[in-house]
Amino acid sequence: MVATGSLSSKNPAGASEALDSPSHPGSLLSDFDYWDYVVPEPNLHEVVFEETTCQNLVKMLESCLSKSKQTKLGCSKVLVPEKLTQRIAQDVLRLSSTEPCGLRGCVMLVNLEMENVCKRLDRIVCDASVVPTFELTLVFKQESCSWSSLRDFFFSPGRFSSGVGRTLILSSGFRLVKKKLYSLIGTTVIEEC
Repeated sequence: MVATGSLSSKNPAGASEALDSPSHPGSLLSDFDYWDYVVPEPNLHEVVFEETTCQNLVKMLESCLSKSKQTKLGCSKVLVPEKLTQRIAQDVLRLSSTEPCGLRGCVMLVNLEMENVCKRLDRIVCDASVVPTFELTLVFKQESCSWSSLRDFFFSPGRFSSGVGRTLILSSGFRLVKKKLYSLIGTTVIEEC
């Protein structure tokens, strides 16, 4: 049923009479025209801004992994599944959309879960000029494929070296934990992807 200003009751028979009556020619069409103007068009500027923000977040995550590979992970390569950082960035933007300062109020703790132990990789402050309103803990997961670790052990030139030639393979799964920093309720949201 289409709501119009010309109907005085919610009687379905009255609605069909109004649509069929010759005194209201084209009233249904004019109502649709009205709703076409009322429904907002997507703002192209917002779409471009969100895509740019998402790409910047992807670069920050990739930079974090790149910096951590030799300093904290002790490996020379980190293999990341295709679109993993893109999916994470989209989820981060979605979780920050309900916050008063949005992404600007986010502090992100980046961790890697290896053999059931979480290792802190980095702490990313999205905007240092804004007091953080929520904290996101991102947990990357190591691929549980045993062949890669055996391959690195047997085929690396320095088997007993510090692991500099080692390759770390990330799983396509990750965990995001959102914790509100200034909330009376103290809401925590855990998402396993």
